[in-house]
Amino acid sequence: MPPLRAPFTRTGAAAAAAALAAGLLAALPAESLAAPRPHTLVVAPTGAPRAADDGPGTAAQPLRTLAEAQRRARDLARRGDGDVRVSLLAGVHRLSSPLRFGSADSGRDGHTVTWTAAPGAEAVVSGAEPVTDWELDDRARGIYRADVGTGFDSRQLYVDGVPAQRARTGLSRSDITLNPTGFTLDNPDLGYLATLPDQRRIELQAKLSFTNRFAPVQRISGSTVVMQQPAWDNNTYGYDTIQSPFRTPVFSLLNSKRFLDEAGEWYLDTTAGTLYYKPLPGQDLPGAQVELPRLESLLEVGGTYDEPARNLRFEGLTFSGTTWLHPGGSDGYANQQTGAFLTGVQPHRPSDAFTSCAVGCRGFEGARNNWAQTPGAVQVSAAEDIAFEGNSFVNLGSVGLGIGNDANAHATGVGLGARNVSVVGNTFTASAGGGIVAGGVRPDAHHPSDPRMTNSDILIRNNRIHSTALEYLDQDAVFASYISGLAIEHNYVSDMPYTGIGIGYGWGANDPGGSPEYLDRGLYDFQPIYRTPTTLRDVRVVGNHVRNVVQTMFDAGCIYTLSAIPGGLVDENHCEKSGQLGLYFDEGSRYLSGSRNVFVASAGQWAHANNQNGNHTGDLTLVGNYTTNPAITGIVDGQRGNVVRDNVTFDADDIPAGAREVISNAGPTG
Repeated sequence: MPPLRAPFTRTGAAAAAAALAAGLLAALPAESLAAPRPHTLVVAPTGAPRAADDGPGTAAQPLRTLAEAQRRARDLARRGDGDVRVSLLAGVHRLSSPLRFGSADSGRDGHTVTWTAAPGAEAVVSGAEPVTDWELDDRARGIYRADVGTGFDSRQLYVDGVPAQRARTGLSRSDITLNPTGFTLDNPDLGYLATLPDQRRIELQAKLSFTNRFAPVQRISGSTVVMQQPAWDNNTYGYDTIQSPFRTPVFSLLNSKRFLDEAGEWYLDTTAGTLYYKPLPGQDLPGAQVELPRLESLLEVGGTYDEPARNLRFEGLTFSGTTWLHPGGSDGYANQQTGAFLTGVQPHRPSDAFTSCAVGCRGFEGARNNWAQTPGAVQVSAAEDIAFEGNSFVNLGSVGLGIGNDANAHATGVGLGARNVSVVGNTFTASAGGGIVAGGVRPDAHHPSDPRMTNSDILIRNNRIHSTALEYLDQDAVFASYISGLAIEHNYVSDMPYTGIGIGYGWGANDPGGSPEYLDRGLYDFQPIYRTPTTLRDVRVVGNHVRNVVQTMFDAGCIYTLSAIPGGLVDENHCEKSGQLGLYFDEGSRYLSGSRNVFVASAGQWAHANNQNGNHTGDLTLVGNYTTNPAITGIVDGQRGNVVRDNVTFDADDIPAGAREVISNAGPTG
């Protein structure tokens, strides 16, 4: 999406000058009038014998590393005399450190710098190293080992393109008794845990309602398990907590070699530098492609607000092979909702919070403005006129693509400020986190202290996001918080544990006048009641095909919204087989309209609004939608400014013509 420019008007002397220039141009040879030819650099994959970084960078003599290609592309872009293309030949291009693109990497004078796969090539940009030379470690258990070296850690392993499961064992709720420092083991069969080595690498995973939490162990002695801090305090603080979940919890212990007992599981001994893996039935491990990540991000696109990154395109590439280590550290992953989490010691946490704040409290409200965000393997902030087209984001350890997130989710240290970013025709799958996250959740995201922080004009179209968020189950396929001008159009979303497309954040608490519910909770003891709107406005969610979502978690839907969204439009989407809701207008959702959407086989209501406890949910318009499940709650025609009319209930075996048209047109158009 190019930036809008004012029309140019010529009068008087300007017109005369233009005429003179036209005459001079007419006198020039035809070949001198041709558009400048783009500068092209060619890069070979890792290990290519003919590649050398001191060569010309041609197809015949390609460069050896992406780092050298980036250095040369900067020099060419600086000249400003043509577009620059960096062409990656087929194969795996392995990074030893992420590529960071700032203002120096930008296209200048109307030119663009494009990083692309060579025509017909499958070019993979990877942060992983291959694992080879496997040896049998334990014949009886069918476990193999390989030497991988020391000095790094990983929470991910990819075998033949599939994320493998870290070694784990189930833990029944009746096996343990939770307490403020951890838990006690009530099942004597678990006594062996106290004998395990590397206890600080063991983690508790708690799969709850809308949160999926990780907390590492400090030590195990006898029947006493002490957990690392502040991970334990933060995971037992707020809502849907480990000790007071909103539905029956599922607990697991992870990351000990002793737990490696099921095919497809693995364990990394970081001290010895040994990787252990139990192959799947029929899997030929010596012939398998095993990738062990070393990096947490691949591309970090971002300058400063004064000098943003500009005019960059990434086309036809595959981004793969990352991990994300934060959840294994002392913070754990104290998940709150949709990839946001608590970090550090909470200053307002009372001493009895394990009981008094198990389902919210005043102190917890004081933490909201400091929640962190899950970073993307590819990151874009302080940037404008950036495009991703026809790429694949696969086998990544966190979110695939993060756009304009808070500074804590960007390795550049500068967050937000993403403008004119297009994400078109890409695929996101088989990663630990969600597909696309646009926007931040902290105050500068919704009421920026510098207007250049505003995220604006984001296009997400014709993408395929499926079967991802495999570890961080709380994350959406597409999530956008605070954006001014957002289009999510004709994407295909399927097989997700939580929501398909999520829009908005803040539960209405940051909207003009605040929220009575959060006044009662004590939030405004820690932040102002804003008098001006947030940056979230003019959002289009149109023509998407969303299916098989809310398959694992709860309190979610095909399309989910939070807070006021002036100019919000949800039209002509096809939602099928949601595990819970179709349209979910959660707290504070306002000024949204939805028409000609089709909902087939939603397990719960086709539309639901959370208007309880004094929040301002309302001003919703639902006209001319189609559904096989007529249930709708919280949205009544004529109440709270809502308009609900002409919605059609149909049988899946007899689809109305209008619904058939929507179904036919939903999803990618190219």
